[in-house]
Amino acid sequence: MKQRARRRPALLSHAFLIQVSASGAAVAALVGLAAWARIARPLNPLDDQTARFLLGEEFPGKPIDQLWVATDGAGALARAGASALVLCRVGDGYVARQLPWAQALSAAFRDGRLTLDLADVAAPKAVINLPAWPPKDLAA
Repeated sequence: MKQRARRRPALLSHAFLIQVSASGAAVAALVGLAAWARIARPLNPLDDQTARFLLGEEFPGKPIDQLWVATDGAGALARAGASALVLCRVGDGYVARQLPWAQALSAAFRDGRLTLDLADVAAPKAVINLPAWPPKDLAA
């Protein structure tokens, strides 16, 4: 009996190489897109005008009595009647929260950093760099 020799397809055939190359290129493109999407946009430091604008957008009916912007531009604290309006940087944006003025006035201040407990899962605390707290005009 004569056995016929079976011919096996080549492992690295032309079609196989094209398919693997196309799959590799697609994976590389998706990895590149994911890496590019994570790049955070840089934020300019807050100034008085920007802080007032952001607080006005978030709290339209609250007139701002006084405003303190962090020395590093990463946050701000404003007094609006009996409320404190807080802006703090979270991720690549700012978060605005409202809390009682008495709580802001009694917040912990150490090494030039005012730490406000916001009691919020998304932004549990705000840390604002200020030269002094409470301000001299409020301490009296």
